Amino acid sequence: MSVAEFLRQRAVQVTVSGSYSLPRWYDCEGKLRTFACRTSRVSPFRMMVDFPVVGKVGERVTSYFQDFGEFQCTISATLKLGFLMELDMTRARRAWMSEKLTWLEKKQKDASIQELRHDARFVPQVAHTFLTLADGSTHACFIIDVSTAGVAISCEYDPPVGTPLAVGACVGRVIRKFENGFAVKFAEKQSRDDVVRLIVRSPMLQSA
Repeated sequence: MSVAEFLRQRAVQVTVSGSYSLPRWYDCEGKLRTFACRTSRVSPFRMMVDFPVVGKVGERVTSYFQDFGEFQCTISATLKLGFLMELDMTRARRAWMSEKLTWLEKKQKDASIQELRHDARFVPQVAHTFLTLADGSTHACFIIDVSTAGVAISCEYDPPVGTPLAVGACVGRVIRKFENGFAVKFAEKQSRDDVVRLIVRSPMLQSA
């Protein structure tokens, strides 16, 4: 199915964090790499996902989402910063998925559920930005979540702990690695109002 066709179908605009792995992507130890991702539009049959590393149409993807569980999927269309996945599941699980989406749609409309503590980590609406290294090179990356003190990143580039870099316009240092990516602590704590604006930058804006 094409993206245009999916956009005409009934689906829920919902943001759910997850992870995925692609065939033939391995780390230096020969283990299959996993990357962070995030849904943008979901139905009981397919979902649109924002991601850091591109897959190819027809490839099989193993994915996991905290509200939905694990899926075996097939990429049916790609976007510049995401792809459309066809979900393989039983009829019973598809019925469960439909009920789950109805519940999530109601939940996201409840303003009281949306409240966050001032310093809590949160998921920004814009999922993509760039890392800039000390040598001036840049790498596209995916924002898992962010706080006023730092940001969690998933990226094809895999920097060692201690690497100084900038996420958008925020300078920091890699302080921790985890399964889907790494954590960057900012050199200076940012205000909640400014942090997303500062980290979401293109290479052109960074050099301006």
